Order: sequence, then C-alpha cells, then structure tokens
Amino acid sequence: MTTIVKAANAAAFLTLVPRMLGFHPTQSLVLIPFARSRSLGAMRVDLPDDEPDALDRVASTVIGMACRIADADAVAFVVYTDARFDAGGGVPHADLMSALERRADACGLHVTDALCVAADAWRRYLDADGPALGHPLSELDAIDARDALENLPPETEPAGDQASGAELPEVDLAEKERVGRAIAALREAVGLVCGSQADEPAHPNADEPRIDPLALAAMCTLDDLPTLFEAALAWRPDALEPYQTAALGWCLSRPALRDIALVQWVGGMDAGDEAFDAQLRWEAGEEYPAHLAMHMWGEGEQPDPARLHTALELVRHVAAAVPREGRPGPLATCAWMAWALGRSTHADVYARQACEIEPEHGLAEIVRSFVHVGHLPEWAFQRGGTAT
Repeated sequence: MTTIVKAANAAAFLTLVPRMLGFHPTQSLVLIPFARSRSLGAMRVDLPDDEPDALDRVASTVIGMACRIADADAVAFVVYTDARFDAGGGVPHADLMSALERRADACGLHVTDALCVAADAWRRYLDADGPALGHPLSELDAIDARDALENLPPETEPAGDQASGAELPEVDLAEKERVGRAIAALREAVGLVCGSQADEPAHPNADEPRIDPLALAAMCTLDDLPTLFEAALAWRPDALEPYQTAALGWCLSRPALRDIALVQWVGGMDAGDEAFDAQLRWEAGEEYPAHLAMHMWGEGEQPDPARLHTALELVRHVAAAVPREGRPGPLATCAWMAWALGRSTHADVYARQACEIEPEHGLAEIVRSFVHVGHLPEWAFQRGGTAT
C-alpha cells in the first residue's frame, strides 16, 4: 500500500515512521523510499558498528535495497540510537549518514531528509546550523501522527520495538502434557499402521494398552495432507485440540511434509496438491519443479499476507505447545513465514531458538543466513513493502 506523507516538517515526519513500521524502532536505521511525495514502504536494519568497513557495507546494502524498488527516486533516513547528544561529538552516527549520502548520490537517489532520534534529543543531519544538543523529544510527543498520514487505519498504533511480538504464546503445563501424550499416541498409531522403524509403537505387545482411537483418527488426516493444511487455517490457534496440534507438529518436524505445508500456505490448495505430487516424484528421482521451489528463496509474486499471517499464528501456537524436542520444525516454519512477511528480526528469533535445540536444523540455518546477509524476498521491494 502506498502511503501519502503530509508531514509539515521534520518533527511531524518523525512521528509517522513508527506508525508506518508498526513499532518503535530501537538501535536501528530506517529507510523510507519515495516516488515523488509518496512513500513506498519502510525498511529497518540494525545499526552497524562504527568501523569504516561496516559503515560502507551497510550503506551499500541499504541503498541497494532502495534501488530494487520500482519507481523510487528519493529516500529518507532515520537513525534511532541509544547514544546521546550531550555526550559530545556532534550528531550520533554522522559517519554512517555520510556513507549513506555518498552511496545514494552515486546511485542517483535524492536524499529528502536524514534525521537522528537519540536517547535525549532529535535533529536533522542536513541542518548544519541546528542546535548542538538537538531538539527536545517532547516536541515529537506533541504531534498527532494520524493527521499526517493517509491510507493507514486509525487503529494502527505502534507498540514495542522490532523484536516485540516474537515471543511464543503462553501455553499452560496441562495443555502441554495433553499435547505430549497426543504426539506419543500419534507416533504409536503411525508405527502400528505403517510399521516404520522411525515410529515404532511404544506398546507392541497385545496385552499392552490399546491405541487411542483419536490418535488413529488424527493419523487418518495425514492421508490427505493438502486438505489437512488447508483446514488448519480455519482452526482457532488459541483453542487447538491436542490431536490437531500433534498432527501439525508431526508434519512440520518432517522436512518433506513441512515444505508441502509452506508451498500450500503461500500458493493455495492447488499449489499444495502439486507440491505433494512433486515431493513423491522427487523421492522417485525426478527434478523438483522450479516454480514451486522459487518461493522458498523469496522469488516470484507476493504471497497473500493475510494468509501467511494466519498460518504464522497457527504454527506459533503449535511451537509453543509441543514438547521441546519437537519444536525445531515448527520454529523453523515460523522463521520462514516471518521472513516472507518482511519480519527478519522475528525470523532470526525463531530460527535461533530452533538451532538452540537442533544446532544443524536445515531450514532454520537457511533463514538465519538470509537474515545475516540482508537477503529479503523479492516481494519486499514491491510498492508498500515493509521489511524489519
């Protein structure tokens, strides 16, 4: 969505940025690309170290992002830092801003503004005659941002910083125990019916307790994975039945099944059917279709954000409820979906948690590598894209 900026001055503009992002950035550099007076979204990256190599590298990466956005002809920068004006040394992170201005000029991008919001004051970098100790932050609090932005819903009120909201939902111990028992029973059912060594039943003798019929029913849902994954989007994440959580947790812990789920949640039911068939063909030695794999690398058309949001909330609850040893798959799935939604900070949190449990988890390591090199999906550079 394109946002029309009507800020009368730099202070008014600064009040808009958190609303555009949906949070209050900390220790961050925010880039706002423009096509004339219309913003084309916002992107946030961590502030780099003060070493010249780090400054030049980040400047090149950030301006490179701006150059990938169609119609962008200008940029604005805002630095959010814990540094202070009253510590001396001028406007904090002035060397970073100089590197950004040089790179923008080399790429033909006009810098419309460059601002710093420090711990004790704010100021424009471009204002050579500005007050040495900056302007009071209270000036920003006195401005109503809703009067300066069009096309943002009035209830959009930023809360927390870029890492807020990545915490998994709270699940009580009793629910976790029920889910743990459901997963164990599901494994028994799969082992009994399929006879797989990976899922041997825990009670192989005839006189041992019988398998829960609900586990057998849950196992039957695995016969049609696309139907299961599509139906799951309609489930209430905060009211999942133990066997619903168990079935999804079981699937997301198996890379082949997890990838089917991701392809389907990105592309719809037909894509899930195609991915299921493609997985069987790949296991038989055939090539995996490139058009299905491309989304995993962030290529192609933008997925439906609402659909991915729904899937992400669902899997966050699954990750919170399953036993610790079963969390890496759901956590890595959360990481990829957060990355696809432009939430790289959240993606890194989930991927790191997955790797803490399973250090060499494939998808989690891939997502972490994406985040650490600043790789974003192509659709983040479409109009109105936001990356954090």
